[in-house]
Amino acid sequence: MLQKFCSFGLCLILISVSIKTSAFAQNDTSDENWQTLFNGKDLTGWQLLNGQHKVEVENGVIVGTCIAGLPNGFLATKEQYGDFVLELEVKADLLMHNSGIQFRSLSTEEYRDGRVHGYQAEVDVTPQKWSGGIYDEARRGWLYILEDQDSPAKKAFKNNQWNRYRIEAIGNTNRIWVNGVPTAHLVDDETTKGFIALQLHGNSRPTVPHGDYQVRFRNIRIKTETIEPSPSNYVHFPNLKENNSQAFINRKMR
Repeated sequence: MLQKFCSFGLCLILISVSIKTSAFAQNDTSDENWQTLFNGKDLTGWQLLNGQHKVEVENGVIVGTCIAGLPNGFLATKEQYGDFVLELEVKADLLMHNSGIQFRSLSTEEYRDGRVHGYQAEVDVTPQKWSGGIYDEARRGWLYILEDQDSPAKKAFKNNQWNRYRIEAIGNTNRIWVNGVPTAHLVDDETTKGFIALQLHGNSRPTVPHGDYQVRFRNIRIKTETIEPSPSNYVHFPNLKENNSQAFINRKMR
């Protein structure tokens, strides 16, 4: 009985103490072992899956124009990745439904005729402010939502600005930072390898005017060798939303 109680307590409160106090101590300023996924000139190494929205390269930026009436589209890497650290910047129009960064995602004929599915780091420009949460696209739905109104994660994403995302997928642990602020910590092993993809969301929300809206991505790079999990200076509390994974809501230590 005592053993079960201790296990439950550990599941409820997982404390990770950082050696460093910097909010973005995991930031790697060197170029060592980083691989550029977008060359800034064309879409070599990428392919458009599902909804055929418009994708162009302008001044070193991937510009995706989401065309009304089309289903979700995904600009995906042709290569798949297992354990990695991914960094990129994103900026989205305010009237967009939303966007996201797929990781460890798949597209197979056996699953809904090639429907892209897998983990997605949310890009949310709405008042809901769930940017940096984790959504399981076309599969299980929300796995990690930003419910805590007092969390710094709710203020991390800045509308009308470039926002820097960092995604660490190492083993069964998936962590996200937005502009240096920890936003999600998910332990789950539904998918351990897949492609990276940039979501071009279909505009199906009735309260949003029909039209073509844009999302932009730049400075996309990935590291797959000599990677280690970043230290944490946050206490993680369980996300009680029902799902088959172990998720935590980050709250800053007081």
